[in-house]
Amino acid sequence: MNESDYLSELGKNQITADELTKQVKKDFTLLHMIIEGVNSSNPRIKFGCAKILSKISQENPEKLYSNIDFFIELLNNDNNIIKWNAIDVLANLTQVDKEKKFDVIFSKYYNLINADAMITVAHVVDNSGKIALAKPYLSSKITDELLKLEKIPTKPRVTNECKNILYGKAILAFEKYYKQIENKKEVISFVKRQLKNTRTATKIKAEKFIKEKEIKF
Repeated sequence: MNESDYLSELGKNQITADELTKQVKKDFTLLHMIIEGVNSSNPRIKFGCAKILSKISQENPEKLYSNIDFFIELLNNDNNIIKWNAIDVLANLTQVDKEKKFDVIFSKYYNLINADAMITVAHVVDNSGKIALAKPYLSSKITDELLKLEKIPTKPRVTNECKNILYGKAILAFEKYYKQIENKKEVISFVKRQLKNTRTATKIKAEKFIKEKEIKF
């Protein structure tokens, strides 16, 4: 099958993104085709290719690292789904970021915490633990960014309830790299405040964190 045939079939829903992912993993020379597909005007191709790249970045980040600048540029994309995938891919690429390109765009990446879209903020928070584990020397900066969540103003698509969800996600991120956290006092204070959170799921996460870390009052 020709490369163009793969995208054509994806666009016609004759092959799924998961099936095409398997083909790419058999022949990584197909990756350039998938990357080009992200710019397709056909939504099935565009979003299918974005999904494939996200999957590859999880399992074979080294295969995509040479294209990291492409994903950095996608942070500016007007399409939120493409932007969300770029946020995830860049987090996965921190595992192989020998040139420290993520470090250069750290502020750009974490400025998305101020986005007027809860899902955008959530993708950044969800990936923070992974980034901290891949780049321990950035742990303090990541912690500072997550602690800013309480200070971001509410917006049409970032309501108080959205923020309550984000607090729960931050607790999960802190759990992942807790041993690396230098400023544990502020993190513990943040988690303790969530013990009174009106969102039950977030309150439970806080209780679990306090119990597992054996934090005293």
